[in-house]
Amino acid sequence: MSLAQTRKPTACLVLADGTIFYGQGFGATGDTVAELCFNTAMSGYQEIMTDPSYAGQIVTFTFPHIGNVGVNPEDDETADPVAAGMVVKWMPTQSSNWRAVTQLSEWLSARGRIAIGGIDTRRLTRAIRQQGAPHVALSHSPDGVFDIDALLEKARGFSGLTGLDLARDVTCTQSYRWDEMRWAWPQGYAPQTAPRFKVVAIDYGAKRNILRCLASAGCDVTVMPASATVEDVMAQSPDGVFLSNGPGDPAATGVYAVPTIKGILERNIPVFGICLGHQMLALALGARTVKMNHGHHGANHPVKETETGKVEITSMNHGFAVDSQTLPKGVLETHVSLFDGSNCGIRMANRPVFSVQHHPEASPGPQDSFYLFERFAESMEKASEAR
Repeated sequence: MSLAQTRKPTACLVLADGTIFYGQGFGATGDTVAELCFNTAMSGYQEIMTDPSYAGQIVTFTFPHIGNVGVNPEDDETADPVAAGMVVKWMPTQSSNWRAVTQLSEWLSARGRIAIGGIDTRRLTRAIRQQGAPHVALSHSPDGVFDIDALLEKARGFSGLTGLDLARDVTCTQSYRWDEMRWAWPQGYAPQTAPRFKVVAIDYGAKRNILRCLASAGCDVTVMPASATVEDVMAQSPDGVFLSNGPGDPAATGVYAVPTIKGILERNIPVFGICLGHQMLALALGARTVKMNHGHHGANHPVKETETGKVEITSMNHGFAVDSQTLPKGVLETHVSLFDGSNCGIRMANRPVFSVQHHPEASPGPQDSFYLFERFAESMEKASEAR
């Protein structure tokens, strides 16, 4: 019997179907309600927790060693954790890494995020795969007293992510410039001092490392809020437009974002989208999106590029997908998941417009797909030469 099993529980996870998991709480105290997903990445828990795409979700980490390298400000993908909470198998140990600035539990506590350890994450992951991403309530109470009926009511009352526009909650409030490039030894994050292209990045919940990859590809990046209009974007005279990742239902965010994307497409300039940006580009082109059973969350997802047959191992984080059967004429499917055959990329047949579902910037994960940023830069260079 593990030490966690012999202690009095100080946290519990209540699923809407009535299943209850007891464990040890860490981080902040209190209750939170969200959709539960699992992530199979073996590294990058800090990047995952600060990824804006996880808004409205609690993350179950299937890898047991969570917290062992601590936390540092360089690895944040946004200013604070966005995921509602975390579920782990083993309680975090004392961190052991030269880059650590603080401990995971202290970091979560200071930022109001609840976590639970000592959970059978294998059993929980199987339940998510079989039943779909459940609605849950997570409670951390140091005295071990829980109002299970109230928590169950909260879990059952959660509206879910379908129809929910969360991009408004995580986007920037005003435009700003970005010139920081990818981390490199020994200087860390160096600035881009000789950009070749002017890019507007529409922020639906952009990760910092995506912006760094754009800068490293030679881009002078202006980040604009999700609500930006086509007039706002074109006032910057961009060489290209980037559509970022983000949380929630793409159809809900698309109510105001799709008209902007359509207007940008009419300007005949290069467009590149990732994750939510990919889904909303597909909507703007006439396709539809669907809610997945449990989504794709991890850093080991094989994706096949249909035109070359090349297989890339990718980082993924999405609970919605583009329905490839609804892609209109002139829009080609470029990538597919080798896990389930779902769509992972599109491009317009005769235009420099493309997007992918996976995350070529990784953080965490492999960098097999970084070439997509270079492809975006090449498309802007060709468009410039053609003018």
